[in-house]
Amino acid sequence: MREHEEPVSVPADLPTALLHRLLQEAAPTDGWLPFDRFMAIVLYEPGLGYYAHGSPKFGPGPAGGSDFVTAPELTPLFGRALARQVAQALERSGAPEVWEFGAGSGALASQLLASLGQRCAAYHIVDLSGSLRERQRERLAREVPALAARVHWHDRWPEAIEGVVVGNEVLDAMPVQLLHWDGHEWFERGVRVTPLGPRWADRPTALRPPVEAAWPPGTVTEIHPQAEAFVRTLAERLRRGAAFFLDYGFPEHEYYHPQRSGGTLMCHRAHRSDTDPLSDLGLKDLTAHVNFTGIALAGQDAGLDVIGYTSQGHFLLNCGLLELLPPDDGTATAERLRDVAAVQKLVGEHEMGELFKVIGFARGIALDDALGFAYGDRTHTL
Repeated sequence: MREHEEPVSVPADLPTALLHRLLQEAAPTDGWLPFDRFMAIVLYEPGLGYYAHGSPKFGPGPAGGSDFVTAPELTPLFGRALARQVAQALERSGAPEVWEFGAGSGALASQLLASLGQRCAAYHIVDLSGSLRERQRERLAREVPALAARVHWHDRWPEAIEGVVVGNEVLDAMPVQLLHWDGHEWFERGVRVTPLGPRWADRPTALRPPVEAAWPPGTVTEIHPQAEAFVRTLAERLRRGAAFFLDYGFPEHEYYHPQRSGGTLMCHRAHRSDTDPLSDLGLKDLTAHVNFTGIALAGQDAGLDVIGYTSQGHFLLNCGLLELLPPDDGTATAERLRDVAAVQKLVGEHEMGELFKVIGFARGIALDDALGFAYGDRTHTL
């Protein structure tokens, strides 16, 4: 059964159950929660959070109950192109192991395993969601049965990593803190949890955005301490190898531009977006764009080398995405038409090609000629 065709499995009256959990969490703090704690609960609370229950998440359209599509679901050419960069980094590291954080439906793991073959002796998936881990097992057993035994699952960081780390749309799902500028001072925007539901509530704070700007009154923006802490932990554990993260976001000077006064926080459900994270608790995804400057600095300050930063379009083209398209033999087969449409979406400037970026890190290996950053590197813009 395809990922997006799986039956919906959602706890009965999920929003009410999550509200009770939020009330319990907020009781010691007079009913107030910082937004990052609220976001962590509604996304990851065991058995209740969006990523912790069994509803479909990933798929090409809402008919099967999915909420959004990611690049590996569009076409297996995405994983095959990324595999070329992974293979180069594996060879330089001398350690034939891949670590994927937040493997979602398992589509990317399947594509990388099939492409890398014997070059990948072990494939490790770190995922907090037990329900997603089960779906990943089923998918890999079905799609790459000869390689599925090489896959190992973890629910926490290993003590040490040697090899290559990958993360596709993992940084955007890490909880963020919200800041609100009223024209005179900054407040931390949190959530007041009441029996009637959550509502916005601000508190004075010493927190600030990482840049100064002429903020218009009413500005709301995000800061990313958890994503930056994740990269620092990666730096502590990565002994020898490289890491590549693909996600939507901007460098700092674009992220914190005064015209972006509403921030980037978004919700996704049934392939539609909205900006109200306080409704439909546990039934929709919550994300924020990535501040790639903060991610780069966190890694660099912790001892990683930043080996490149570019758009997803440039990265995939550098990795030979177009060469992977089936040859045009003059017959417009349905499969080739689907692949061409998917490639256009992956690399198009008005599609994922420009909105999504790729950042690469390395430690203990020489990878300043990383394949994916050969043309169009934008590290100087961070």
